[in-house]
Amino acid sequence: MVTSTTLGFPRIGAFRELKKAVESYWKGESTEKSLQETAKELRARHWKLQQDSGVDLIPTNDFSFYDQTLDTISLVGAVPARYEWKGGQVDLATYFAMARGRQAQGVDVVAMEMTKWFDTNYHYIVPEFTKATEFKLSSTRIFDEFAEAKALGINAKPVLLGPVSFLLLGKAHDKGLQPLSLLPKLLPVYGEILKKLAAQGARWVQIDEPCLVTDMDDATRKAFVSAYEQLAKDAGGLKILLATYFEGLRDNLATAASLPVAALHIDLVRAPGQLDEVLAKLSKDKILSLGVIDGRNIWRADLSAALGVVQKAVEKLGAERVMVAPSCSLLHTPVDLENEKALDAELKSWLAFSRQKLQETVAVAQAASGKKDATAFAASDAAAASRKASERVHNQAVKQRVSSIVPAMAERESAYPQRALAQATEHKLPPLPTTTIGSFPQTADVRQARADFKKKIINTAQYEQFLKTKTAETVRIQEEIGIDVLVHGEFERNDMVEYFGEQLSGFAFTENGWVQSYGSRCVKPPMIFGDVARPKPMTVAWSSYAQSLTKKPMKGMLTGPVTILQWSFVRNDQPRSETCRQIALAIRDEVTDLEKAGITII
Repeated sequence: MVTSTTLGFPRIGAFRELKKAVESYWKGESTEKSLQETAKELRARHWKLQQDSGVDLIPTNDFSFYDQTLDTISLVGAVPARYEWKGGQVDLATYFAMARGRQAQGVDVVAMEMTKWFDTNYHYIVPEFTKATEFKLSSTRIFDEFAEAKALGINAKPVLLGPVSFLLLGKAHDKGLQPLSLLPKLLPVYGEILKKLAAQGARWVQIDEPCLVTDMDDATRKAFVSAYEQLAKDAGGLKILLATYFEGLRDNLATAASLPVAALHIDLVRAPGQLDEVLAKLSKDKILSLGVIDGRNIWRADLSAALGVVQKAVEKLGAERVMVAPSCSLLHTPVDLENEKALDAELKSWLAFSRQKLQETVAVAQAASGKKDATAFAASDAAAASRKASERVHNQAVKQRVSSIVPAMAERESAYPQRALAQATEHKLPPLPTTTIGSFPQTADVRQARADFKKKIINTAQYEQFLKTKTAETVRIQEEIGIDVLVHGEFERNDMVEYFGEQLSGFAFTENGWVQSYGSRCVKPPMIFGDVARPKPMTVAWSSYAQSLTKKPMKGMLTGPVTILQWSFVRNDQPRSETCRQIALAIRDEVTDLEKAGITII
């Protein structure tokens, strides 16, 4: 039988229950006990959801109060000295201090650095290393959660961020220190973790090494080899699933294929072309986990196409040596499509959130084992055909316009010296003019007015008058303090991407499509489902109104096409570059209209 597994599940809850519990704890409105109870309930709910979906290998330790890399920092005791940790178990106060800093009377300890997790919109806490860094087992959470799952009848697969990627993703704070030089000190802690998991009765452990898909030198490859030779000894009978994702293994394939692990996971959504080479180089004792369900986007899978990929592997390896999985952790997708009540049936039929992706994973695994769910596959085929033919998706006028782009469109009509002279004459700005980025704080009264407008407590005229008042106040403040190029404050905008997406064709929005960006910060990315066009001006009216309030130049504020693209769930039926060009043309039209309206700084 082909086995089904998942690499991780969203931790925040379908309605952001974890966010609300964590923020309540931070405010002192609830206790640590209450927070832990919410976390335990969410874990049990998510494990049960996967079990009911038919997933064979269910992950634990994918839950986090803030970030999985921060959890690893706590697990191995890599707590920076400024947090004055006294050893023992890393408590919740120290944990959150690393994430958010610690401020009190006479105390100001800064948080650890945060950066993007590869090319996703999720952010992780960056480990800090010095020559004095020591490692020791400093958290029992990985063992506690395995025991929780086991008590619920689930012999789960604990998940760990691998030791090599953990070091590579960190930052050296001592000159000349290479983080990988700390590997000999770190490996004994990982060995201890594996031994304890084996003693608890774990049969599998998933070790994530996403850095295996990045460019690396021979020394780094050797570090992987030495690390896993040691971990294989420490694991004993515990089977290691080595997980890679976000790209193909490429030059690192030989290294990954040679490591002494029981199974290797590859991402066949981002790098579908790597399958043949992996099949050719995989040793006969290894299982291959196939990431054929997209873990980073919200489109319904083409089950027939995914099954074809899996069957190819089964023919080569045999069913017992194949796993089916999402391409990466489902952390990057919303929890459950069923919570979307406002989406129309056609658009909804094209989508799959985390819960639906569990069902897709199991459907493909079972079909590859000879138990094909004809109804599920028929629905998948129908959705694919509907999306391919839909006029909502395909706008021939937009496609024609993109195909008509010529190099001259990227050139200015006049040379810079001419433009500089015209700008100086028009604006009469000082040599070093002052301005701001654009948006002013979305204060409580702004948020309340927006909520009241959505609930129809106030009408359009009342809401617009409120926005005009706030805009006028902002213009006056900037004039009083002597700003040279003004902004209007953007009080009418709910979000720098959502505001534009709501006015562009080809975009759709969810009610509960929340994903975690970092910590308790959750976002609802727009969905770009079709060809993008601008039906009418988006910002001209408010920019023009603001300009009417002052003789100083008012700056037009636009979100760029790449940011709009990257902060959205982007359609997967055409190259992203094509969608980006469509958005760029829409923004170009807006620039033209702003200029016609007298807004000449953008």
